[in-house]
Amino acid sequence: MESTEKIEKVKCLIVGSGPAGYTAAIYAARANLSPVVIEGLQPGGQLTTTTEIDNFPGYAEGITGTEMMADLKKQAERFGTDCRWGLVTDVNLNERPFKLKVDGNKDIEAESVIIATGATAKYLGLESEEKYRGSGVSACATCDGFFYRGKDVAVVGGGDTAAEEATYLAGLCNKVYLIVRKPFLRASKAMQDRVFNTKNIEVLFEHNTKELTGDNGVEGCTLIKNAGSPLEEEVKIAIDGFFLAIGHHPNSDVFNKYVDTDDEGYIITQAGTPMTNVKGVFACGDVQDPNYRQAITSAASGCQAAIEAERFLAELN
Repeated sequence: MESTEKIEKVKCLIVGSGPAGYTAAIYAARANLSPVVIEGLQPGGQLTTTTEIDNFPGYAEGITGTEMMADLKKQAERFGTDCRWGLVTDVNLNERPFKLKVDGNKDIEAESVIIATGATAKYLGLESEEKYRGSGVSACATCDGFFYRGKDVAVVGGGDTAAEEATYLAGLCNKVYLIVRKPFLRASKAMQDRVFNTKNIEVLFEHNTKELTGDNGVEGCTLIKNAGSPLEEEVKIAIDGFFLAIGHHPNSDVFNKYVDTDDEGYIITQAGTPMTNVKGVFACGDVQDPNYRQAITSAASGCQAAIEAERFLAELN
């Protein structure tokens, strides 16, 4: 990891922003750890693509994701956090101080590292999907389902997550279409039973999404039924919301040579803590959470990571 620049030394390096990274920064800064946050290519994380957030405590009238992340960043900086735009491109966690490279040319040595890089929702790759992101397209039913009360929505996917999202939305919405590419559900038997026993869920087997339409956000969806067969036909459904439930990819690739991950790439932490298998390296937020993926749980784990980093550094000294 050669560099033409002088190596910078920091006590606590936080990789990633969002509710986990910024909360970790608030706690670390108040503990006099002089944290440096490398915000990534999307400062604020996934929440900056969300329009309204109504389920985070303290915002009685709701708030946009962008505004909330700006508030958290401002609070972290108030206590002395150094927030920088950039991307960690290489790491060496074999020995302390840990060595990290930012944007391919800036070297940093850190006494402790907090990984808060989040997870990226998988999308279908449609142009219309990008067009309506935040205007009818969502990857989180528990985050955005509230805005579709009494309306018709669609969920894409056939696994446990899709089945869970569909049943959750069924309690809020008038009708839920579950769009499944295969002729069967991959979800567990228990989740399948919940889907099939929920009257306002209609499962559309062997349907693929072609495009989303609408003048004021999502208003409809064009599907291809029995794609590639003699029975192929185009189907149109009227919907107000389109939810992706085909999985997430945790942003752990640059670290997984050193920290333990599960089969999906989520960083494994010791039960009830943000500790990884590498002493002095902690993980918080969606990069280590395949289950909840909420702003509030991410913020809580960011708090835990900073407290554990403080304890780790105190023991060293």
